[in-house]
Amino acid sequence: MTIKQVFFNQFERLRSGWRFMIFLAVFIFISAVVGSAAKTFFGLIFPGYATGSAGFLVVNGLLSLIAALFIGWLCGKYLEGLPFRALGAWFTKGWLRNLGVGIVVGSATLGLAVLFALISGGLSFRLNSGQQNTAIFLTLGFSLVVFAVAAAFEETFFRGYMLQTFSRSGLAWLAILLTSIFFGIVHLNNPNAGQISTINTILAGIWFGVAYLKTRDLWFVFGMHLMWNWTQGAIFGIEVSGLTDITTPALLEEIDRGPSWITGENYGIEGGIACTIALIISTALIYFLPFLKPSHEMLLLTSAETESEL
Repeated sequence: MTIKQVFFNQFERLRSGWRFMIFLAVFIFISAVVGSAAKTFFGLIFPGYATGSAGFLVVNGLLSLIAALFIGWLCGKYLEGLPFRALGAWFTKGWLRNLGVGIVVGSATLGLAVLFALISGGLSFRLNSGQQNTAIFLTLGFSLVVFAVAAAFEETFFRGYMLQTFSRSGLAWLAILLTSIFFGIVHLNNPNAGQISTINTILAGIWFGVAYLKTRDLWFVFGMHLMWNWTQGAIFGIEVSGLTDITTPALLEEIDRGPSWITGENYGIEGGIACTIALIISTALIYFLPFLKPSHEMLLLTSAETESEL
């Protein structure tokens, strides 16, 4: 292999590994600069604005989402000759159906994990009667916004250009594994994270990656991610990856008797094997469901690269 072949493929394009590194490096740099500026600016205006607060999650999520979309588009356009819609974040054919299916799948998978925990006797729930209805409705609405922004960013970042550029080089499963491990690592700093929660987060990354490959757009995985988090926190009152402040008060009150290896206890259900089982089952179902197919346009835009521009 010559030096040129280390950097360029047979189509005279930069290899997918280098494209991945360019996207990641530019994203980290821009996010650090913009994020620091935003934190300083909003911190001066709003005293309660701090890392981990709801306001921070929304602003940081929106800025990160914009950066991931913009840099993904630039990399696709100038490194691979692709239009913006190749990222899967545009209103291409079937986007609304995929979003709707994702909402159902995300809710059902979380419900399945809760069901396993209920059967084990570790979890039970009751109506949150100690809170006013207005407060609960505000939680339902506000948390939906927070989780929507967070899910949109994470899917655009992890299942966006980084995964897709590898996929176009025929390395989709390697990309899913790499991005899923990365997905698990970034959640290590969440409150009460542990070994099972990290394994489950990696499994969730694989779950989302397989879902992306089935539809080749981000709407399906966005719906799954959003409803997993929102149903878990705002409906069932379970900690979402160790976080509790976003969904207080929830519609239901969780009663967690443990053990933690089943229910996840202080990390939430993502820290127990009830979640592990649900994710494995859901991933297998998504992989084999025949009606989940990409549109012709998205299939062309995300298939193996050719000599001509896509």
